[in-house]
Amino acid sequence: MSAIDFKIEKRASRSAARAGTLTTPHGVIRTPAFAPVGTKANVKGILPSALKELGADVVLANTYHLYLQPGENIVQAAGGLGTFMGWDGPTMTDSGGFQVFSLGAAFGKTISKFVKEDAPDDEAVTVYDENVASQHGQLAVIDDEGVSFTSHYDGSLHRFTPERSVEIQHALGADIFFAFDECTSPTEPYEYQKEAMERTHRWAERSLKAHRQNIPANKKQAIFGIAQGGQFDDLRRLSAKTIAEMGFDGFGLGGSFSKKYGDDSLESALAMLRELPDTLPVHGLGVGEPGDILASIAAGVDLFDCVAPTRIGRHGSIYTKRGIVHLRGEKFRDDFSPLDPETIIQGTEPFTRAYVAHLVRSGEMLGSVICSMHNVGFILRLVAGAHQAILDGRFDDYRADFVRDYYHG
Repeated sequence: MSAIDFKIEKRASRSAARAGTLTTPHGVIRTPAFAPVGTKANVKGILPSALKELGADVVLANTYHLYLQPGENIVQAAGGLGTFMGWDGPTMTDSGGFQVFSLGAAFGKTISKFVKEDAPDDEAVTVYDENVASQHGQLAVIDDEGVSFTSHYDGSLHRFTPERSVEIQHALGADIFFAFDECTSPTEPYEYQKEAMERTHRWAERSLKAHRQNIPANKKQAIFGIAQGGQFDDLRRLSAKTIAEMGFDGFGLGGSFSKKYGDDSLESALAMLRELPDTLPVHGLGVGEPGDILASIAAGVDLFDCVAPTRIGRHGSIYTKRGIVHLRGEKFRDDFSPLDPETIIQGTEPFTRAYVAHLVRSGEMLGSVICSMHNVGFILRLVAGAHQAILDGRFDDYRADFVRDYYHG
């Protein structure tokens, strides 16, 4: 008996897109849905009450970071993740695998979950700290049982196993959480990707067993399995088929999807969906580019999360229907038009581009807050529009119109 109930209300006629509801112990998520990322139990710059007003149904937090600060026992003592952060809706936690990966397998490289060839440097993540690295050598060591790693805060040594990741996530108390996996660098060769995939499968079985044995947690929390396989189609399909047969409550598209590291990208990951039961809820981990969200919806993905809306917002860039606008540009100094005249987001209505550009250039915190609120609201509105378009039988037109204007407008 799963702690969640996923119902598909309507399917698109010309694609695999579907609109549905995902009922959790803390409320209903209307799918397709975007989960703003609250890494440390906060979405940067946005109050939980504002998230609700922006249209968020669910928030995702990070197991690795909450384990290190403040510790899962404190979150549990507060009443769980939602209560701790003042959010009364559904919550999710990832397994911490990507963060462990980024401190070890990607040692000294600039890697991102999904970054375009022409993306600015601040959209990638440089995962190397010489001071911390010198304390224990390599920042993470992966073996068949788990991962030993050093904290990027103080260099202290820690260890995650599938069972420990599940134990931490039980304490955090999210409605949905993910099995522990090894998220490899996209630059790794085929043989290592295969080895890591097989290890991920063994860890998935152990994660699932640890969860099912905890009867109280099993009644109120759902567990999603993650498929891996790197940049190789055959491995991704095999991984999806293997994970789908284990009996998870849902499925996560794993891996890095960067076109910088191969010809495949999101399309290869979406091919994994052919190996899944089409009634299983699917989460696109780290998928946040607007066009990629719509492409994923068309393929049958139901949930998404990504740090991009707040990350680019902190640097003074905003989404608009005509593409990204970088407010640091000189032309916005005296642009007294609305922040985005085509997409008015609640809470940002009074502000002009000139005012927000001034805040961003001056290093004022409010500038980052306004941009982040706008961006999160923009993506939430995009997926809500997709949900309604599927119900109305016009999703393909909705997607085509958005892509035309956003990338060519």
